[in-house]
Amino acid sequence: MRDNVQMTRTLNDWLDYQLQIHPKSIDMGLDRVSEVARRLDIKKPAARVITVGGTNGKGSTVAFIEAIASAAGWKVGAYTSPHILFYNERVRVNARDAEDEEFISAFEKIEAARKITPEIPLTYFEFGTLAAVIIFAEHDLDLVILEVGLGGRLDATQIVEPDVAVITTVDLDHQDYLGTDRESIGFEKAGIIRAWKPVVFGEKDPPSSALRRAYELGATAIRGHSDYLIDRLENKWRWREPGYEIELPMPGLAAPVQLENAAAAIAALRALSDEIDDAAIIEGVRSARVPGRLQKISGQPEIVLDVAHNPQAAAQLSQWLLEHPKTTYAVFAALADKEIEAIVSVLRPSIDHWFLAGIDDAGSRNLTAAELKKRVGATVAEPALSQHAGVAEALQAAQQRAKPDERILVFGSFHTVAAALMALKIRPVTL
Repeated sequence: MRDNVQMTRTLNDWLDYQLQIHPKSIDMGLDRVSEVARRLDIKKPAARVITVGGTNGKGSTVAFIEAIASAAGWKVGAYTSPHILFYNERVRVNARDAEDEEFISAFEKIEAARKITPEIPLTYFEFGTLAAVIIFAEHDLDLVILEVGLGGRLDATQIVEPDVAVITTVDLDHQDYLGTDRESIGFEKAGIIRAWKPVVFGEKDPPSSALRRAYELGATAIRGHSDYLIDRLENKWRWREPGYEIELPMPGLAAPVQLENAAAAIAALRALSDEIDDAAIIEGVRSARVPGRLQKISGQPEIVLDVAHNPQAAAQLSQWLLEHPKTTYAVFAALADKEIEAIVSVLRPSIDHWFLAGIDDAGSRNLTAAELKKRVGATVAEPALSQHAGVAEALQAAQQRAKPDERILVFGSFHTVAAALMALKIRPVTL
């Protein structure tokens, strides 16, 4: 019988509680989550599972897979992180965010299982991953898509065996946990590969460590720009492999890299099943949406939101800005452990003024506007910088300065985009 305290917990109560029961916000390893999964007798949550890892492009690739499979008439569950505004965004069933009650029910089951002696101190992400799998298992799904949280080899999503793995890109990020060079990080990402199962590499030149792991396991390596090709045409593009090709509309997602993400999604689904028809692929590529990925807010001036938070993502953002030249004011806020100097260096040619803001809701990773200004000031001259307490204040200042035909770019973190959406009173929209 549930205790009274547990019965009255709201979703926010549960999330606050989860932040208290483990001494670390990130504690990589599979022993804890695997044991609780065993106690819960967790099984594969759907007939088919695709796990998506990588440094950048994971969320977009999940969205393309979800949209294409949904257009084909499949019942689909998708697990992504982090969320932008609402925790419910992390778990979707048939393009619907999971309800509070579904999370609460799952958390109650997880709590009961983890408290069996010996008690196991799960992290916030481990709680969420277990809850997602429990929620998915309650629906008769054809496909579940799991986005890796951090790395791959020791990520909680490993409790579910994938039928296909996707590694989008590999670049420097989270070096404190994954290693200081691309080969080390590639080895960690390759942990989602399974023996004799397909793995899609979305980038042209994946790390040797990841390819080596695929070959060691006998996995079928499907490489972008090699085993399948992307042809850029005027106002459309072509995906092709030996014996099959399809002409497609440009993705609804705007960044140049979205062709690679859409192409990897197509490759993953074709490796999984031959049941996806051309009409579903065309519709899925056209309709897929992810908040905070070059998300345009209509108005004058135009506001563009992007979660870019590492040098690779900044390079993609820079390419888009160069392809769409316009006076641009950046509202920038980032976490303390990010390569801020490298990010700013990449984007500096496209930014006319920087409105710098602090982040104060990320715990030990918080960075004040004053601290951010010191780091940005190593690359950008003082006249092009202004300092603001938070994103809302920085955005307001940028709106006051920008002319109707100019652009405001808000970027640097999921926290940054969330704060901007709150200031603009806009709720994220996916499929």
